Formats: sequence, C-alpha cells, structure tokens
Amino acid sequence: MMQKRRFGSIAMALVMIAILAFALPSFAEEVDPAIAAIQARGKLLVGVKADVPGFGYQELGGEFEGLEIDIAKSLAEKILGDPNAVSFTAVTAKTRGPLLDTGELDLILATFTIMPDRLLQYEFSKPYFVDAVGLLVKSADGIETYADLDGKTVGVAQSSSTRAALEPAAEELGITVEFLEFPTYPDIKAALDSGRVQCFSVDKAILTGYIDDTVVLLPDSFAAQPYGAAIKKGNEGLLAVVDELVSELRANGTLDELVAKHSLPTVNWDEVDAYGESLWAEAAELLAAQ
Repeated sequence: MMQKRRFGSIAMALVMIAILAFALPSFAEEVDPAIAAIQARGKLLVGVKADVPGFGYQELGGEFEGLEIDIAKSLAEKILGDPNAVSFTAVTAKTRGPLLDTGELDLILATFTIMPDRLLQYEFSKPYFVDAVGLLVKSADGIETYADLDGKTVGVAQSSSTRAALEPAAEELGITVEFLEFPTYPDIKAALDSGRVQCFSVDKAILTGYIDDTVVLLPDSFAAQPYGAAIKKGNEGLLAVVDELVSELRANGTLDELVAKHSLPTVNWDEVDAYGESLWAEAAELLAAQ
C-alpha cells in the first residue's frame, strides 16, 4: 500500500512537471530579450533632461521631476512592477543619441522630436506630446516678431532641430539670422541675458520654464515638434511596450492629467495623430530613396 501511494505521488509530481514544462516555454517565448534583460537587471535605464521645467528637471541634489519622468516611472511599473525601479541619466540634445547607440540607456525620454530622418536612426514611440518652436527675447529690445531679428543672433541647442525649423522661415521672410549653438538651455538663457544673443529659441513649452520679468515669448510658431520615446533601432519589443503604455495613458486620461499637473499646454490629440501618420510615411519615402 505504501509503495502504491509513493508511486501515486510520483505520478502526480510528474504530471505537474509536465504542465509546468508545457507552460514555461510558452511564457519565455513571449518575453522579448530586451524586456527580459531589463527584468533581470531590475532597473529601467532612461535618459532625461535635467534643465527643462515641466518635462525633465532636477534641482541641485534633488529628484528628477516632470512629464517625462512620470512617463518613465509608469513604464518601470509596467515592466518591473515598481515605479521607482528606474535610473535616470541627464542628457542633452547632443548626448542623448550616442548614449542610446552605445546601449548605456534603454530609452530616451528627453523632448526628443520625432523627425523622418531620425526614424531611420532610432525607433520612436507614438507621440506623447506636441509642441512648436518659439522665440524668447528681452522685453527691453522691442522685438515683436521673427522679422525683427533680421541681422541678429539666435541661440539654439547643439544637435537640436530648432535651427532647421527657423532657417527656411528666415529665407521666406527675406531676413538674415545668425545662429549660435550652446550645450544647455541655461547657457542660452545666460547668453540672452548678457546680450550675446538676441533670441533664445527652442520648443515653446520649454521656453515657458525660462520666462521671467526681463523676457517675453513672441507669438510666432515654427514647425510642429511631436515628442516620442527614442529606442535603439531594431528593439521592437521595448518599442511595443512603450507604445502600449502611451496608448493606455491616453485612453484613461492619465496623460492629460500629467500634462496639466506640470502646467504644460493642453495637447490636441487629433493633431498629434495626424503628425504621427505623416512622419512615418515620410520616413518610409526616405528609406525607399536610399
């Protein structure tokens, strides 16, 4: 009787092992290698801005805060079950691409504008915000429109898309504008304050973080700037998870709540979707022409 009972227990154990053996490969096959690597590490590595109030900002020795910080935390919760299981690295427009290329970061959430040529270099998520290039000038200079900057110097960030947005507009107006590049936004604001440049130009939502009683944001707008999470080319597993998260945050209203929380302009999602469709179509045309 004892022997039969022992054989029965062994048989039951074998059945359970067989069930697990059948289930586990199925689960393992569903986990993308990039996601599995993040889960094994226990941390999501994200490049963010440290000098852009509302998106990614860090006081000296303080915590990162902003819309993109909150999105990164939501992604960490989705992948790792913990919103705090994320390590932030401060990046600039010049450093964010190389840090992604080398694999030091899993993704970039740093006011990275989705552009057709960039879609050939990186994977980009669905847009989570859209902005436009703006102009910040000193109130005392009497500058009212872009045309008033004829013969003057505009400060822009290194490797940003700002200059590419402003040059065609200058040609159309028949004016001549000089550009001076800086590594950080505070550097551009300091150059504006000192008179080294007569305009600080970047996306409008970023400029609002640098408004004080000495400057004014002009009404001019140039080139829509839809922001997306940038991921290393070919990492479609992580891209799918980020796209799913953006869709979820939009559908349940969380993304609009986060935008309002950080005092950013309300997003027109129809506009965002329209840009998304055209950008990927233009990228496909660029790829076909290569």
